[in-house]
Amino acid sequence: MNVWENLRETFRRGDASIKLIYINVAVFILLKFVAVLLMLFNLSGFYLMYYLALPADLPQLLHRAWTPISYMFLHESFFHVFFNMLCLFWFGRMFLMYFSEKQLFGLYIIGGLLAALFYILAFNLFPYYESVLSSALLLGASGSVTAVIVATAFRSPNAEMRLFLIGTVKLKYIAMALVLISFFGITSDNSGGELAHLGGAFAGYLFASFISKGRDITQGLNKIIDLLFTRFSRPKMKVSPKSKAYQKPMNDGDYNRNKAKRMEEIDRILDKIKASGYESLSAEEKRKLFEMKR
Repeated sequence: MNVWENLRETFRRGDASIKLIYINVAVFILLKFVAVLLMLFNLSGFYLMYYLALPADLPQLLHRAWTPISYMFLHESFFHVFFNMLCLFWFGRMFLMYFSEKQLFGLYIIGGLLAALFYILAFNLFPYYESVLSSALLLGASGSVTAVIVATAFRSPNAEMRLFLIGTVKLKYIAMALVLISFFGITSDNSGGELAHLGGAFAGYLFASFISKGRDITQGLNKIIDLLFTRFSRPKMKVSPKSKAYQKPMNDGDYNRNKAKRMEEIDRILDKIKASGYESLSAEEKRKLFEMKR
């Protein structure tokens, strides 16, 4: 198996955090490759970033309506993409201990969109940013990653992570420090990035808060994504009923045993909900409970 096949297989088998990391790194490498080619012909690669990064200026935004999505997969330097993807790997894995892969995809997008909203509103409302409004651009996944960090910290505040040179720190303190640093940095040279962090943090809080009440704010977005993938994916070959493998019908004894087994599993899940709450269920247990309700 060659390198390309290894990468493709890792992407296929990887969880949502791995897939998002692959997408971000692939976009970074592709744009850098094109920028080098342009430079060989004495052309500037800046226009690639210009057309994909998110402008704060509303008239520019109207002419580049795709940028609220494209900017969150865009990175300027190696260390920019490295640290964002490192955080996504660490906290994405922790996020998936409590939530599903679809929810990680959905929160990544919603976190990026709310980060973009905070950035655009602040630059257009506060006089402090007036002098740089026309040239301000936002790029990077940090808003989306912050949403994942805050959502994970809200769900399991006392979970611990070991940080280099600091030691073991609870997630709630990591999230609080990130929000405070971002707030005090909104008048710094990286004001756009810090505003994006605050928007992402708000998205993470909203997600975890609504989930605790039994509502999933990523559900609608994930339905749209599923619809798009279904619409543009290749149609699957339909199997004629005559070609289906013959299945021996169950007798009454087998049917009753299967039914009793299913009911025992549902009773176990209901007892778990009573003891620890709905959010303590695994994705498979939630699926079984949902199927039983239909």
